[in-house]
Amino acid sequence: MNTTSANQVEFTINRNANPLPEAKRDVILQNPGFGKYFTDHMASIDWTREQGWHDARIVPYGPLQLDPAASVLHYAQEIFEGLKAYRHADGSVWTFRPEANALRFQLSARRLALPELPVDLFIESLKQLISVDKAWVPSAPETSAYIRPFMIANESFLGVRSAERAAYHVIVSPAGSYFAKGMQPISIWLASEFSRAGKGGTGEAKCGGNYAASLLPQQEAYANGCSQVLFLDAEEHTYLEELGGMNIFLVRKDGTLITPKPSGSILKGITRASLIQLAQDMGMKVEERRVALQEWQDGINSGEITEAFACGTAAVIAPISALKSRDFIIGDENAPAGEVTIALRKKLTGIQYGLEEDTHGWLTRLA
Repeated sequence: MNTTSANQVEFTINRNANPLPEAKRDVILQNPGFGKYFTDHMASIDWTREQGWHDARIVPYGPLQLDPAASVLHYAQEIFEGLKAYRHADGSVWTFRPEANALRFQLSARRLALPELPVDLFIESLKQLISVDKAWVPSAPETSAYIRPFMIANESFLGVRSAERAAYHVIVSPAGSYFAKGMQPISIWLASEFSRAGKGGTGEAKCGGNYAASLLPQQEAYANGCSQVLFLDAEEHTYLEELGGMNIFLVRKDGTLITPKPSGSILKGITRASLIQLAQDMGMKVEERRVALQEWQDGINSGEITEAFACGTAAVIAPISALKSRDFIIGDENAPAGEVTIALRKKLTGIQYGLEEDTHGWLTRLA
């Protein structure tokens, strides 16, 4: 593991000579959508086995130059993260639990045989980039700037081994709601023929291959009028795992939260962990364990389970009205968002936007 720290790496700043005109940027910020537009700059840091992390820089946003033999193109040696920058009422810009993202980035790097970026260097890269591009962070309610750090193996070599050279980059995209209808409940589709990840695989790492594996069943979900796809465990195809890009919670009628426990094939969601803490702060009981699909179906039929929701950085919390499959439907497609779901979302976003007290020290100022 390379131990280079932010104190040993100084960022150079090469400002974009042709930034997007302010008037055009303002038009984008009024309706940014999700992941469609990008800021004027990006952060980059190089790594080699000999030099470690070096050449940290803020440069104009633009194409990456890759050799056709770059390892990432052939062996998918790549990882990424996702977090947001929030504009507070006083104009300052903050992010939420970046240390947790940095640690998960290290875990993903370890699993994909990539170099581990030090936590302080990860956070410094965010501060440097947002300080330059802070005008791109929108201020309207429910908006933010989505930050995408990623690392690729860019050594030109076709042998099957971990690369000796890698590159870390950060890009930023102004963001509105992840789903087109905002906080409206969504229907999700059960992946009956596909698995997201298996025991001993890369399910716990945030790498592109996991998401590529979800795209075909996601197409099936869209074709059946659903916004997301739910995967079951690969071994028994009985227990809830996670959605294509989010963790899942069920809510009992007494307010107890039930969520699948990470076991190596489920991503350790930072939004998920935060909601568990906030629920406990609010006096709710939380059960992290294996959750059978049948338990959800029986609970809905008996009235024992009253709500379901998915969570992740991009969507925050998405109420689930129904789970659809070829053979059955669990829930009601017309059901409204539940009280517990709404209360947890309000609490979490209140902290993120600086409207509620941050009692856990989760916020970090970026600019």
